[in-house]
Amino acid sequence: MYVPPHFAVDDEATQAFLAGIQAGDLVTATDDGLVATFLPLLHDPERNALIGHVARKNDQWQRAAHGESLVIAHGVDAYVSPGWYATKREHGRVVPTWNYTTAHVYGTLQIHDDPEWVDMVVRRLTERHEGGREHPWSVDDAPARFHGGQLRAIVGVELELTRVEAKFKLSQNRSEADIDGVVAGLGADGEDAAAAAVEAART
Repeated sequence: MYVPPHFAVDDEATQAFLAGIQAGDLVTATDDGLVATFLPLLHDPERNALIGHVARKNDQWQRAAHGESLVIAHGVDAYVSPGWYATKREHGRVVPTWNYTTAHVYGTLQIHDDPEWVDMVVRRLTERHEGGREHPWSVDDAPARFHGGQLRAIVGVELELTRVEAKFKLSQNRSEADIDGVVAGLGADGEDAAAAAVEAART
């Protein structure tokens, strides 16, 4: 990943990004070329891994991976209009761009064709996404036979991390006046999360 110094991410921010990953593209190299699947994931710091599951009928899990596998994870992102920059009024030498946070997470892919392991992942993913709801759905709300059948239809995946390349491009290369304009412009466009990320990146 190309990461200019002003968009580099320290270890603390990288770990926070990993903790926030909800889904990503799993990319593996096979004898037939690259294969990718978008899937829900969560970071397990004790295992130093990303864990999730794929459909059993998705044969990516059966095709031998060569070398490292990769998860591409995206965070907040938004279009940035050059009309928001104070420097547009000064000299006009500005162009559109895109702000974003992302990480390329590399590792060794492990497959878990074990109902107990897959059940653990399903429960953890469900608890993560249902936990904040007023009436959270539980895996145990489903009939046991149905749940067992669903588990047999999926396979667990675990990316044991070897390295992480993260990049936060959040207008850090602009002047304070330009950043003020970006924050205001994103807010006016309803991109509150992107505006907050730009604000946080300059503190």
